[in-house]
Amino acid sequence: MMMHFSQKLCRSGRPVVLLLMLGLVCLPPSVLGQSTENLKFYEKQKEGWFWYHDPTPETQKEPEQERSQVQELQQQPENRYRNADLEQVSLEALWTMYPDDFQELLDHVQNLAVQAPTEENTLRYLIMQDVARRKALAYTNSAMYVTQKYGNLFNINQVYPTSKPGVTARVQMQNQEIEQTIANAGNTHALIYFTSPTCGFCEKQNGILAYFIDKYGWTVKPVDIRRQPDIATRFGIETTPTLLLIKKEMEDYMTVSVGVVALTELERKLYRAIRYLQGETVDDNFLIYDFQKGSAFDATSILNNESKQPWQRE
Repeated sequence: MMMHFSQKLCRSGRPVVLLLMLGLVCLPPSVLGQSTENLKFYEKQKEGWFWYHDPTPETQKEPEQERSQVQELQQQPENRYRNADLEQVSLEALWTMYPDDFQELLDHVQNLAVQAPTEENTLRYLIMQDVARRKALAYTNSAMYVTQKYGNLFNINQVYPTSKPGVTARVQMQNQEIEQTIANAGNTHALIYFTSPTCGFCEKQNGILAYFIDKYGWTVKPVDIRRQPDIATRFGIETTPTLLLIKKEMEDYMTVSVGVVALTELERKLYRAIRYLQGETVDDNFLIYDFQKGSAFDATSILNNESKQPWQRE
């Protein structure tokens, strides 16, 4: 029997003589005489490196999120009225009960009536429904009283009436303001009209614009997006007909309409665009007219009141 000797560096880095005999792995002298458990490391130290053994699978743990959801469900309180004596809940208590508590009790009473539809359970549920109806009626009456007493805060009929004579007067005021604003802006504003030869809708828009020019004398600059694609690209125009409003000595512009638009709608949109470019409106009061400023129809006018809170009485 032949014995082979070789010299090899161990993990400690110190040279030791390893004995390879009959396939046995020689251990470093420093571990001889130690316990069997300590020798297992040296016996199997190469298995994971050279034998490509898969690591021992770890025990799957419950996800933290799933565990927290289970704990949350376990901690949810039960319905406070489930075991309560409903006979002790008086009508006066129901009338003054906080709405969320009332709804919780109403749902419980309804469930009882469905679970056991006896005369007592059904009557109790219908009585609670009647209490809810009466509370809604009381609130409606109070709301009508307050809105009538403080009409200057909540009544919009003064600027947006719904009666026939009021509607006629409102439309007249709106049209007068629109026409006057457009006429006054003709010297400082102009329309860019994007069109194309193959656009069938543009033919209809041409006739409407001709009537508009005749009425207000505005400058309307037509732009063929095929012959002048650079201008169309500058303004991001891809659809014809499109109308843009520009103002002298101002880089900002405003889209007026995309597609065929009737004269009345063109005037209304143009009026709003003019006021926006002139700084008379912003996004949150874009639709307001001058005669509606400061009224209940003016969304943010309530924030301009520097006096005491509206609900504080004298």
